[in-house]
Amino acid sequence: MEYEGFFKNECYAVQGAIFEVYKMLGCGFLEAVYQESLELEMNMRQITFVAQPEIYLNYKCMQLRQTYKPDLICYGQIIVELKAVSNLTSEHEAQLLNYLKATNLQLGLLVNFGHYPKAEIKRMRK
Repeated sequence: MEYEGFFKNECYAVQGAIFEVYKMLGCGFLEAVYQESLELEMNMRQITFVAQPEIYLNYKCMQLRQTYKPDLICYGQIIVELKAVSNLTSEHEAQLLNYLKATNLQLGLLVNFGHYPKAEIKRMRK
């Protein structure tokens, strides 16, 4: 599902940073390289984000010991999940949808830096 107008300005800013990182690095690096580079680019562009925050999960109103760490939460409202794979799969999409559900955030960007000839960005909404 794609929603063009939801957090339009914020998504535009984040996507600009993503495309700049891809322009500078291309594809072929590990996800960690893109993560660090994107954090630097977002800092330069003054995009507000938190990198790999630890999110606690609940099951039937009981907090689990297990946590997860989304790659980025931008502007306090957009989860950005990074991949460096040849093709995104339904499992990658399900992962992002679960992150949205667990955080009660409404919008996520699934980003694939492993795609050629440009970064692939899939906008998903809960």
